Amino acid sequence: MQLPRALIAALGLLLTIPVAAKDKKNEPETLANLHFTVLKGDNQKPVRNASVILHPVGKNGQGKGGYQLKTDADGKTETEGVPYGTLRVQVIAPGFQTFGEDYDINQPEMNIDIHLKRPTQQFSIYDNGGKNARKDDGSPQQGTPAPKDPPKE
Repeated sequence: MQLPRALIAALGLLLTIPVAAKDKKNEPETLANLHFTVLKGDNQKPVRNASVILHPVGKNGQGKGGYQLKTDADGKTETEGVPYGTLRVQVIAPGFQTFGEDYDINQPEMNIDIHLKRPTQQFSIYDNGGKNARKDDGSPQQGTPAPKDPPKE
């Protein structure tokens, strides 16, 4: 008994589909090598000894774990074997604003440049220019009105 050629071709195709389809659980994880350069935002000079902190980010937000890298004298650091996906990068260095941003890791080799900014001026009600600023002896600062006494009953 001979089978029609179309049936043989269909059976052959059905037998190859399970082999060609990959199960996501058995698929090897794709990994990337990351190269970071941390620079001063105002003059593009390297930031030495900056902490580069990496946290994986999943569907439910930032995951547990993560690790810290330190930049060298050229403001560079690198790591290998980072899984593809979202990665939260935080950079901390004395004299600079803390940097934080999420990156989509989707290439085998990635270069990430980070430009740190100097802190901006902060204002406080406790500074000399504040409304209720006082001298060391408790008297009002020059140019600021003295607080009014509460009404007497």
